[in-house]
Amino acid sequence: MDLNQLIKGCIRQNRKAQEELYQLYKKPLFSLCLKYCANEAEAEDNLHNAFIEIFTNIHKFSNIGSFEGWMKRITINKAVSSYKKSFQLLPIKDDHFDDTTVSETEMHLPLEIILNMIQQLPNQYRLVFCLYELDDYSHQEIAAMLSISENTSKSNLHRAKALLKEKIRSKNSFPNYNSGHGK
Repeated sequence: MDLNQLIKGCIRQNRKAQEELYQLYKKPLFSLCLKYCANEAEAEDNLHNAFIEIFTNIHKFSNIGSFEGWMKRITINKAVSSYKKSFQLLPIKDDHFDDTTVSETEMHLPLEIILNMIQQLPNQYRLVFCLYELDDYSHQEIAAMLSISENTSKSNLHRAKALLKEKIRSKNSFPNYNSGHGK
């Protein structure tokens, strides 16, 4: 089935179409969930909840923009909503932090290790970092989504970058650690 047929089948609640759509998009949406979750179990829960929302509201997709983009927005919103329910996002002082730039020589780590470092960030930092740096949301949009101020969003992003820089430098200072032995 092509994508339009899958969408129509899912609107009719055809289980075969739903399964095919799930199989087609589970990997990219799971990767998206991993950016917002501390571990794979949380990512799987968010993926499951996102697909429930997608199948429940697929009739609302208006063919404006890409279908994958529509599903990604739902997935991101589900992840953000689950954190808003589970964790209180606390504003932090807008302290001055050191430069958060990471040099090219420091960025020779595999993507899997960098993703793991992002997952280890405190929730409020991880959410803001992913929304801003990986999914191109503005600080104004992030502030509205997370019910925080724009300055708190900027501060959380800066702190996330500082923590990631620290983790990258720490990881690079242990050459044997980079070969995949341990986490």
